[in-house]
Amino acid sequence: MLPNPTLDQLQVFVAVAETGSFSAAARQLNRAQSVISYTIGNLEAQLQLSLLERSGSRQPVLTDAGRAILEDARRMISDLNSLRARSKALTQGLEGEVKLAVSTMVPDRLLVEVLRHFQERFETVRLRLTVGSPFLISRLLDQGAIDVGIGGSMEISADAVTSERIGVSFLTPVAAAGHRLAKLGRRLSVADVREEIQIVVSDANAPNDGKDFNVFSRRTWRVSDMATKKQLIAGGLGWGGVPLAMLRDALASGEVVQLDVDAYETVDYPIFAAWPAASPPGPAGKWLVERFGEALARCPASVSDAMRMLHATPHGPEHSRLNKAG
Repeated sequence: MLPNPTLDQLQVFVAVAETGSFSAAARQLNRAQSVISYTIGNLEAQLQLSLLERSGSRQPVLTDAGRAILEDARRMISDLNSLRARSKALTQGLEGEVKLAVSTMVPDRLLVEVLRHFQERFETVRLRLTVGSPFLISRLLDQGAIDVGIGGSMEISADAVTSERIGVSFLTPVAAAGHRLAKLGRRLSVADVREEIQIVVSDANAPNDGKDFNVFSRRTWRVSDMATKKQLIAGGLGWGGVPLAMLRDALASGEVVQLDVDAYETVDYPIFAAWPAASPPGPAGKWLVERFGEALARCPASVSDAMRMLHATPHGPEHSRLNKAG
């Protein structure tokens, strides 16, 4: 018959090992010393191992087997404590898991900052994270596959989704420093960019009315997300608009340069927090919405502010503020 020790026996064993005596363990657990001795004896019988050496009046000493079993016992007790904490949280209304989707329009450093604090505050809540295009965020919300979405325009019925604007992002045209357009060193006409490959984000599952905003090149490469678009542009494979928040390091290092293109409209793209109207987020989900809103509020509020911060001196106060904004 396989040994079947109880968690109570393991907790008593750990208490004896950590306090160094049966009497100290009895005081810690508020039990009689005889109960502690009896429990340890039963545990050893269950495992068919000698866990503690007891000789004369000396304090009990862990045997080699006892040291090995102690590691397992501590791990099992830790798992039990996690189960207890999760059960308590669930009875108080805290989610067991939050399914979060975040648009690539949100700066990655800001995402890491918010999730670091989330991890510290909600130790028992599992997180299922998806990062992708605003189209993807909208689709996941429409499918009811996520609890909270942080993304761009939500092209979903207001009856199905509740949303609130929590920030803004900006796109500006850029190209790699070695690209032909970057080397021209002047304001670019539509004719200048017409024959150059323009990298464009599109989604095969998104509605398409045949119109492309700010697309002027005859030759286009279509990609699924903004992160891929930025990588291709930085690699010199084309030009296109990228969120300023994603360009801080690349612009500062000279890897990419901003282009001044006629007719290119540098407009703001609102960032929304949204969730299924029939299933509002619990405490952890609400906390995420609030923290993303607070973090995005530190980002520049206009294109001119963003460009001023991007071109600030490395050691100036505006550079420090940009670091915090992401």
